[in-house]
Amino acid sequence: MNTKHNEATSRAEWNEARIALLEKEKRYMREGDALAAERRALPWLRLERDYRFETRTGEKTLAELFDGRSQLLVYHFMFAPEWEVGCKSCSFWADHFAASVPHLAARDVTLLAVSRAPLAKLVPFAERLGWTHEWVSSAGSEFNFDFGVSFRPEQVAKGEATYNYAPLEGSGPERPGISAFYKDASGAVFHTYSTFSRGVEFVNGTYRFLDLAPMGRDEDSLEYTQAWVRLRDEYGA
Repeated sequence: MNTKHNEATSRAEWNEARIALLEKEKRYMREGDALAAERRALPWLRLERDYRFETRTGEKTLAELFDGRSQLLVYHFMFAPEWEVGCKSCSFWADHFAASVPHLAARDVTLLAVSRAPLAKLVPFAERLGWTHEWVSSAGSEFNFDFGVSFRPEQVAKGEATYNYAPLEGSGPERPGISAFYKDASGAVFHTYSTFSRGVEFVNGTYRFLDLAPMGRDEDSLEYTQAWVRLRDEYGA
């Protein structure tokens, strides 16, 4: 862990430095607002493929996953069919979902996670970690492959796999992401946005808190980013 100690100063000097940083923070926020507006202005892609999902209440189409709302956010959770547990980093993200679900629903947005593992593996893992958000399986569907988060071995071997709109680095079968969809009054579904890699960071509340802490994320000296992360019931084990 980082144990550095910044230079101590007077209250007047502290306030001066803080106000100078505040101006940069305000500029950053305004630029973020402008970027969000550009994100919303992207053209939409109408989906024609019939995707099917396993849910706790039976098979559903992508349109049915909206659960009566017009907007759908999908977290692509890394859990391959042959795995026995889900990705620890995706689990870190999923720990933040349930509290947001009712607030998003109030704004006409449904939030859920999708994985390729069968529902029979997803349900006990969710119960183990106390998750209540919707989590569905795309087993037998092309959904994860079409949305660039799952990769077949032959794709990887031939160097044909792409992730985050660039050639895939590494050889794993799964990657994380978030995709957004809209359903109009006629029932047509549109893909409006996807983000991958570090693009999913902004929905992780723990990272937002760590960014405010004196030592920040403190990951520079680790073997790899998030090397410290565990499943929530394994800290201290």
